[in-house]
Amino acid sequence: MTQFLPPNLLALFAPRDPIPYLPPLEKLPHEKHHNQPYCGIAPYIREFEDPRDAPPPTRAETREERMERKRREKIERRQQEVETELKMCKGTLTMIPMLRAMPSRLCSWLE
Repeated sequence: MTQFLPPNLLALFAPRDPIPYLPPLEKLPHEKHHNQPYCGIAPYIREFEDPRDAPPPTRAETREERMERKRREKIERRQQEVETELKMCKGTLTMIPMLRAMPSRLCSWLE
């Protein structure tokens, strides 16, 4: 089917030149000769910080604790709102007889 394509599209299907071979830059890991034997971490222990100087680990808040904290904060916030509304309401309780006389001035919380 590609034999019927025009030459400009047929050129897109032409094979490329082969990749030239380059010798490897280094030996493979199994061909290397190690001059120094493998050693442990003992020489590097002095680089670590002393555990006595390290700050105490911080404890993250769990999901349950976070939910409980948010619930408590919401309750406290609502209690403060209720207290402020109550203070506002106490000031207007003395005006209730006057408000009943003028129903157009009734507040939504008195309905």
